[in-house]
Amino acid sequence: MCTNSEGVTRRQAMLTVAAAAAAFATGSIPMGWTRAADGKTRRVLFFTKSAGFQHSCITRKGNELSHAERVLIEMGKKSGFDVTATKDGSVFTADALKQFDVIAFYTTGDLTTPGTDKSTPMPAGGKEALFDFVRSGKGFVGFHCASDTFHGKDNVVDPYIRMCGGEFAGHGAQQNSKILVAPNTKFPIKDLKEYEMHEEWYEFKNLNPDMHVILVQNTKSMREKAYTSQPDYPMTWARKEGNGRVFYTSMGHREDVWTNPLFQAVTLGGLAWAAGNVQAEVPTNFSEVTPGAMARAIKDNNA
Repeated sequence: MCTNSEGVTRRQAMLTVAAAAAAFATGSIPMGWTRAADGKTRRVLFFTKSAGFQHSCITRKGNELSHAERVLIEMGKKSGFDVTATKDGSVFTADALKQFDVIAFYTTGDLTTPGTDKSTPMPAGGKEALFDFVRSGKGFVGFHCASDTFHGKDNVVDPYIRMCGGEFAGHGAQQNSKILVAPNTKFPIKDLKEYEMHEEWYEFKNLNPDMHVILVQNTKSMREKAYTSQPDYPMTWARKEGNGRVFYTSMGHREDVWTNPLFQAVTLGGLAWAAGNVQAEVPTNFSEVTPGAMARAIKDNNA
């Protein structure tokens, strides 16, 4: 049973899952191919604490799960993942994390503080428990504002940002952007191809050059100088962290994006790889795919 660990009853969880199912009635989602070969269901912890800005798609009304939580739970039910959604940071201990195969973040700010949503923060050692979990061979998936989490201080890049792969640096107005597929990537996303989407697109700093770029922000297809003055840069990527697998996509701000089949295909590919259900090499290709962004990243990281 997929659950909310902060007091949602079985009946309430069933109702919120049913509501998410209704969201899929008008679209299609590629299901099934992400399941583990051994037939076992992989367990995903979806952590949605907002110590900083709280996005509407993960904002709860009372005990009801948020929109993004409901959608990911329903996707998991159809795709071989048992998703537990929580805002309770007390789960970040070595013992509590043992039950999971993947941790997914839709978070903001310093998660060791109560912050905006006042939910229980990570305990002392919680960040280290996260790092140990991933590096031991497990998976991490970051959505959108996961890069707006644990910002560094005094020009020092936080280890979490290094793991995630990049740090939120701002965004312009929500708009359409063309998204390019990195040449020669073999990352397992169903029917991966160039597309356009209306979304809140992030700009980044402190990009980790040790990444495999999967999807590229085509800045010339956008409006606003903040974007068009930049070279194309990574939008979705994967990287290894120790023995673990890290996947990040900047998509996920808008509610309608969460029910978009393109976003769901990207999400399922990321989850499947992070869980070890599908295999793929993720060689560093940053300098070849987005050389302008690579030059900027080198400058950031040497600052």
